[in-house]
Amino acid sequence: MIPLARRIARAGRGELAVYRLLNTYRGWDTAHTPVDDALWALGQLEGELGPLPVCLVGHSLGGRAAVLAGTHPQVSGVVALNAWTYGNEHVRLPGRRVLFAHGDEDRIAPLERALKVASSLGRSARVTFTVVNGGKHAMIRSSRSFERLTIDFVTGALLGPAPAGTGAEEDNGVEAARPAPGFAIEHA
Repeated sequence: MIPLARRIARAGRGELAVYRLLNTYRGWDTAHTPVDDALWALGQLEGELGPLPVCLVGHSLGGRAAVLAGTHPQVSGVVALNAWTYGNEHVRLPGRRVLFAHGDEDRIAPLERALKVASSLGRSARVTFTVVNGGKHAMIRSSRSFERLTIDFVTGALLGPAPAGTGAEEDNGVEAARPAPGFAIEHA
């Protein structure tokens, strides 16, 4: 995730502050979850930078945590990469944009579970679910697809559409206005 964070920062051309969160515990239990860490970090960012819009990006359990922490008022967008979910997470993210990017060859995080969560989220948020052909859980072979989807989504969600003529202005599933709820499936 470090190279992805760097590429997002570079694509933001000095307009984005990119932070990486290291969880206090590995895994997920009932006493403390990565959502607790994400909410703590969002509070720290608000104290340091003020009430700015935030886009959370997470992979695997981090993708699940990003979706669940997406209820924080500062969060305007969520990217869940090969999100490991149970498929029964029920969360409402009104007014948010959400991107699920999931490899069709992921054997760790079942695509069907993430698809179920994304479909449910589509009742309250603008959700795009992109299936990355040949993508596996570690995102190594298809890293460029995952990176491009993430970078386009984050910069579009936080900075608006790319200026015409930059080569990045094609539709990336993000509207400039407050998104209407909905759900779309794409293949990359």
